[in-house]
Amino acid sequence: MTATTPLAIFTPLMADLSRELPEQERYQRLLQALQQLLPCEAVALLRLDGEFLVPLSVIGLSADTLGRRFKVSEHPRLEQLLASRAPTRFPADSELPDPYDGLVEGHQGHLEVHDCLGCPLYLQDQLWGLLTLDALDAGSFGSVELDQLGAFASLAAATVMAGERIKLLTRKVEDERRIAEAYKQAAGQQLSRELIGSSPAHRTLLGEVALVGDSELTVLISGETGVGKELVAEAIHAASPRAGQPLISLNCAALPDSLVESELFGHVRGAFTGALSERSGKFELADGGTLFLDEVGELPLTVQAKLLRVLQSGQLQRLGSDREHRVDVRVLAATNRDLAEEVRAGRFRADLYHRLSVYPLRVPALRERGRDVLLLAGYFLEQNRARMGLRSLRLGAAAQKELLAYDWPGNVRELEHLIGRAALKSLALNPERPRILTIEAAALDLAPAAPATATPALPSAAPASAAGLSLRDAVDQYQRQVIGEALTRHQQQWATVARELGLDRANLSRLAKRLGLK
Repeated sequence: MTATTPLAIFTPLMADLSRELPEQERYQRLLQALQQLLPCEAVALLRLDGEFLVPLSVIGLSADTLGRRFKVSEHPRLEQLLASRAPTRFPADSELPDPYDGLVEGHQGHLEVHDCLGCPLYLQDQLWGLLTLDALDAGSFGSVELDQLGAFASLAAATVMAGERIKLLTRKVEDERRIAEAYKQAAGQQLSRELIGSSPAHRTLLGEVALVGDSELTVLISGETGVGKELVAEAIHAASPRAGQPLISLNCAALPDSLVESELFGHVRGAFTGALSERSGKFELADGGTLFLDEVGELPLTVQAKLLRVLQSGQLQRLGSDREHRVDVRVLAATNRDLAEEVRAGRFRADLYHRLSVYPLRVPALRERGRDVLLLAGYFLEQNRARMGLRSLRLGAAAQKELLAYDWPGNVRELEHLIGRAALKSLALNPERPRILTIEAAALDLAPAAPATATPALPSAAPASAAGLSLRDAVDQYQRQVIGEALTRHQQQWATVARELGLDRANLSRLAKRLGLK
């Protein structure tokens, strides 16, 4: 690479200041220009968000870098760069760990000796983020580069400012920004439950969240197990005028039928055995805010009727009481079932279904989101790196390919658990705790996903011992046999058995307990 004159580089960027460009294109053009000015292997633009630095655009770093969230206090180089208003160059043999260890494309080992430059970006005298540059050849950057980087940083700040102002003129992007800010406040911690992704399917989801969040509509969130329906509900609440009020959640599948009504509507003392005092239900706790009903398809039909009344009138009665309570609650519901089919089968009330699905919102499966899997993997890798006290944790090239090729029946939750498990396996295979721990494909242990339409293997006929039993007892015995055989096939892996039999795991657990299998 050969350096280009600053004027030839700055002129196109100055012209970009008045152009309406997509954010990613604007930042990529900025980094490409920086790489022309100061030839190097890797450049990155990071935004400071509380105690984290969030990569917005990178060149020469692995794809999962964009999903990582660098906690400043855990990365001394980043901390030092932010502490100085002027550009900083680290000695080529600096012993400070580099946050990009193992992430520079084409470089597999530890960045033992290399050149590293960085410069903070200030917008209207407020620290906004960082520009970083890494060159593999020591001595690539000389003292003159500090002055050039300082001048470039001023133009970069103007570029970022122009992008910010253009964003504010676009309602959709403004809504997404407001979602992120309110969502972090509502979650009570920075970036711990962030909606990460850049695929078209994910951007469509964010657009719908922004659209419906600013309304009072009841939303029915559907999607497969593990796609993040609760996360989407939190984002909708955070984008709503109720963001400053409580978001109360109830997993309808986690409670016995006898307690669901009490949990929703509350009870008075003596309403049932064990009701020793008066208690408010979730609706009253969520008054003024939002109530999220997860796995709403699991509600008993008797409770569905009472829920419908509250949704229609805003009035409820605690269990055992005749007194009316008025509540102002927005309801968000989630299900991994086809509720329209449940209505046809008589397991869900049609009137409640239509009341809940005023705005149906489907969360895309992970396999529909393309390279988002690498961004999410990067997020989980950084979490595990910090938890395990490693300098760097990364995915090998073959492991990345396997992640992209896998079908993800368990979606984002499966990916999170997989990365944590693979990190532990990789560490066990490297007892000397290398500076860079690479997760190879073998540690992922990914088996080809079973086709979604696969029919579970069932016995060809009812067991002979069912003769003379009542219909209910015969059905129970048959179910006991089917579940028992599936457990044997899958080595007691209940989640896998639930998938094979087409059941929600909570439903399978309840059925197994009734049948005496748990």
